[in-house]
Amino acid sequence: MDPRDRNGSVLTVSNGRASRPRVGHHGLKLSDCEVFVDFDNTVTQFDVIDNILECFSINRDWRTFEDAWRTGRIGSKECLEGQLRSVRITREALVAYLSTVSVDPSFGPLVTLLKKHGIQPVIVSDGFSFIIQEILTHQHVGGLVVYANHLQVVGDRLLPAFPYANGCPRCAHCKKVHVLNSQLAGKKAIYIGDGLSDVCPAQHADLVFAKGNLLDACRDMGIPCVAFTDLADVYRDLKKGTRCVSG
Repeated sequence: MDPRDRNGSVLTVSNGRASRPRVGHHGLKLSDCEVFVDFDNTVTQFDVIDNILECFSINRDWRTFEDAWRTGRIGSKECLEGQLRSVRITREALVAYLSTVSVDPSFGPLVTLLKKHGIQPVIVSDGFSFIIQEILTHQHVGGLVVYANHLQVVGDRLLPAFPYANGCPRCAHCKKVHVLNSQLAGKKAIYIGDGLSDVCPAQHADLVFAKGNLLDACRDMGIPCVAFTDLADVYRDLKKGTRCVSG
């Protein structure tokens, strides 16, 4: 199946056994879409923030915040603020560390494919724009829009700020706002992610690619999605057209 016209690929979306209706139509033309991509564990192959905490914390207090977040006792804003208080790393050392972080080998080809269809993919992350931009620069992937939390390095301390919190009790970055703004502008939203912070925007997207905790949540909540293992799966599906199914 490879339906396309001169304007770009057509994505055929079927709700499968999960009957929750999508926001958009059953046929999505790729060139009419905006694509939102989570970063940690989606673009990267591990959670960069967790690795920084593991490698550069002066104590294990960050684990207490992590447990409280995973059990829903605190949101990720409070979690990140508490966790970063334990980190000691200079800007130079952080940049050196980030230069060693690789991205999914199919991320570059995916970006190229989307740009061919007039799409500038948008990174939406509950992590930090400084970290994301450094990694993308070292991986020679530039010019992407990034919405993420902010990070200031003062001496050997990491000071976070959360410009996109939007009053959300769960997330430090309310990702669904970007999805909804895109739809208000007349675009269909494709969302690609893996984690708990991706559940809310996935509920509003027209087509969802999911793995990890997001996939589990989609199955539990009846959100139609395309399961993927890595971005090579997403690249192949978007290149040829895909169907949206649960599980």
